[in-house]
Amino acid sequence: MTVWSVHLVKAVEVLRQAGIPDASRDARMILAHAAGFSPDRLSLHLPETAAPALVDRFQSLIEQRARRVPVSHILGQRPFWRHVFKVTPAVLDPRPETEILVQAALAEPFQSVLDLGLGSGCILFSLLSDAPQAEGVGVDLSREALAIARINCGQLNLGERADLRLGSWYDPVSEEFDLIVSNPPYIAQSDMDELAPEVLDHEPRMALTDEADGLSAYRSIGEGALSHLSPKGRLLVEIGPTQGLAVSEIFRNHGLVEVAVLKDLDGRDRVVSARARGI
Repeated sequence: MTVWSVHLVKAVEVLRQAGIPDASRDARMILAHAAGFSPDRLSLHLPETAAPALVDRFQSLIEQRARRVPVSHILGQRPFWRHVFKVTPAVLDPRPETEILVQAALAEPFQSVLDLGLGSGCILFSLLSDAPQAEGVGVDLSREALAIARINCGQLNLGERADLRLGSWYDPVSEEFDLIVSNPPYIAQSDMDELAPEVLDHEPRMALTDEADGLSAYRSIGEGALSHLSPKGRLLVEIGPTQGLAVSEIFRNHGLVEVAVLKDLDGRDRVVSARARGI
């Protein structure tokens, strides 16, 4: 038997040869998961002798990563905002850029929130966790995604405050809300082949693209917004970095006001915010 550090070095080389961008980081995360080590104490375990059964598990997971299976799918979870969310190929991976939307949403108080295209629930549940006075509704077209969202909802003990519904956009919704949020499919069909294999081959296509120009979801969201926003209610949507002007125009054309584009930490357009007029 050999020590873990030897297996880690070999794993890093396997991932590098497979073209994994950050092979060392991924190998370390997978090793901690496979061996049951705390990630922040992994270095302390590297000199230890590795049990054969755990080595086999580690090598199997490394082979999955070499085939471009996302690390989050191998670990079964991904951190977002202040929590860790269960993820599978049925839902879009929570991404750090989406935290810009959450931060903006929390900048003003709200009592009710609607999340269109719920996915894992990372946006809605992050908002409800930080706004304990609020209640929310989450809508998704995928039964599989709703099943994952319900697990995440239960893990955060939000069951009584979150109503999860199956349907397309506003179809299962009749109420008005102080806040509507969404991270809809915004990648144009013509741009799909440019995505990394981890995204293109392992995340739900319906959560990535509208199979058109990437703006279909914003048209649907904008069209129904005023019917489902309370007076002065806010709408916040994530966008692709080149869509700020187009989405802003869609929202203005549907009668929304105070339309603004918010940038992410890299200076790219990331969120469009808008508001319903007051009474």
